[in-house]
Amino acid sequence: MSDREPPRRRVPGPARPVRPGGQRRPGPGARPARRPSPSGPSGPRVIRLGSPRPRLRMVSLGLTLVMVAFVVRLLQVQAVDASTYAAKAEQNRYVGRTLAAERGGITDRNGVELATSVDAYDITADPTMFTTEATKVSDAPEQAAALLAPILGQSMDAVAAKLKAKNTRYTLLAHRQTPQVWKQIKDLKTTLGAKAETDKSTVNVLAGVLAVPASKRVYPNGDLAAGILGWVNADGKGGGGIEQQLNKELAGKDGKIRYAQSGGRQVPTVGSTETPAVAGSDVELTIDRDIQWAAQNAITEQVKKSKADRGYVIVQDTRTGQILAMANSPGFDPNDLSQANSAAMGNAALQDAYEPGSTAKLMSMAAVLQENVATPDTHVVVPNRLHRGDRLFQDDIDHSTWYLTLNGVLAKSSNIGTILATGQLGKTQKEANRVLYSYLRKFGIGSHTGLGFPGETAGILAPPDTWSTSQQYTIPFGQGVSINAVQAASVYSTIANGGVRIEPTLVRGTRGPDGRFTPAAQPKKTRVVSEKTAKTLAQMLESVVDDEQGTGIKARIPGYRVAGKTGTANRVDPATGKYHGYTSSFAGFAPADNPRVTVYCALQNATRGSYFGGTTCGPIYKQVMEFALKTLQVPPTGAKAANLPVSFKP
Repeated sequence: MSDREPPRRRVPGPARPVRPGGQRRPGPGARPARRPSPSGPSGPRVIRLGSPRPRLRMVSLGLTLVMVAFVVRLLQVQAVDASTYAAKAEQNRYVGRTLAAERGGITDRNGVELATSVDAYDITADPTMFTTEATKVSDAPEQAAALLAPILGQSMDAVAAKLKAKNTRYTLLAHRQTPQVWKQIKDLKTTLGAKAETDKSTVNVLAGVLAVPASKRVYPNGDLAAGILGWVNADGKGGGGIEQQLNKELAGKDGKIRYAQSGGRQVPTVGSTETPAVAGSDVELTIDRDIQWAAQNAITEQVKKSKADRGYVIVQDTRTGQILAMANSPGFDPNDLSQANSAAMGNAALQDAYEPGSTAKLMSMAAVLQENVATPDTHVVVPNRLHRGDRLFQDDIDHSTWYLTLNGVLAKSSNIGTILATGQLGKTQKEANRVLYSYLRKFGIGSHTGLGFPGETAGILAPPDTWSTSQQYTIPFGQGVSINAVQAASVYSTIANGGVRIEPTLVRGTRGPDGRFTPAAQPKKTRVVSEKTAKTLAQMLESVVDDEQGTGIKARIPGYRVAGKTGTANRVDPATGKYHGYTSSFAGFAPADNPRVTVYCALQNATRGSYFGGTTCGPIYKQVMEFALKTLQVPPTGAKAANLPVSFKP
């Protein structure tokens, strides 16, 4: 045997799988099959895929940039602009409104209400609740306006325009509406809301309509004392009279409230901040409602009867200077300004400047007596005509030569006699002019009364050195100088008060929200003439009324001694600046020997019947004075009148 190993016998193993196409899958340890070479002209071409890595890099870079943008924006919102966005969110969530202060009332001297405030509502809306996004309808403002306009008394277009306001959550639809108006709107709103809950096709277009509590000014006595009281405008501020003059005291101080809202309603579970409103002070006037009524009624009837342009009556307490009545005709009702005549909405008794006529002769006589150039018994020969300067002067009637006392000059209201008497005030006419001017100023002519009333005129009194040739003779009898009605009344109250002028007052004081009463400041007092002169003048004024030759006999009051003076002046027409018509007046006080009340009446441009002051205003004086004396319970003095002589025998 050969020592070589015998050949190994192969044991057949399992057959290897054959690949499609007849190729066998290589077994373990087998050499990898060679890849087929690219096909040439004789075989198919194989397409190779590109590497995915560049695409992955691009996607990763894009995602990174997006994330960086989000991070930067997040930092901006949460860190840099956090407070700004928080404030905007707060603004959208929270709303604020003003809490209107209750306006103080106005009463007469006895506490009777002349002006007060009642509950009302400002009708408001949130325009964002009327948008298409909020309501799901395109014409929500128009639908709401159709419902609201008839109730608010406005046009549909006007209401719709307010509901379409941009960039705001508050718009005012109507000021100071009555509770009845708000109830109508609220009932409609509730009905629509209930229907919208059951019928999905119904939209409550009034959901954004709200009401803010407010107050409305009311004048219980209508047009009574309207010229004094004034009115309150749409903004809640005084538009005239005391309402304007003392607006700060009456208005108080508004408060503020800020609260969270949802769907137009306050969220009760979220806190709110509130600054309470401070109510205004009540104002107590010096006027007496009853006397004011009597004066206003009397002058209104006379204006109608005489077909005059206007008239005024002033009633004043002679001891205190307090105005008890200040009546104007025509007037207006501050409750309904839409019906008021703008020309009548002021206070003509303080705003009209006019030439007073013969009622001003009292000041001329005061100067003559105080300067001791004459006495009530001094004889004055009064011719029918008097030539002075470039004019020929006359009295209101033609007459033969009158032989009058100084008292008679006043009683018969002689222009010529007054010129002659005042001419004795100086050695020359210029010197006499200066003396007279000084007394007119002491009586308050050419100065404001001290009331501080809106629109008050100081009148017109030129310096004496500028008086024309005509003025130096007409001013002594009340032409060429202008005053207002309160100034005229104050002249007579000065004589009634023993020669001491007390600045007129219209306000007694104010009562604050705490109930504390603060009296008004004491009025200024000025000695104009001596007590003796004042007493003498009062006796002379009695002759105007009591003596049969006097011009004021229609002002007599049975049982009372009356001091008074008539006036009939040429009137300057404010429209043309030329003389046209007359100013008729009467002024006086009673009881003459112990005065308590002054009454002054003036009528502008009476066109029917008489235009003389004694005839037209004398009866008004009597009617108002009688009522005032009874109201104040002033008894007759019982003393007899002095009965100074009016004339003398030459």
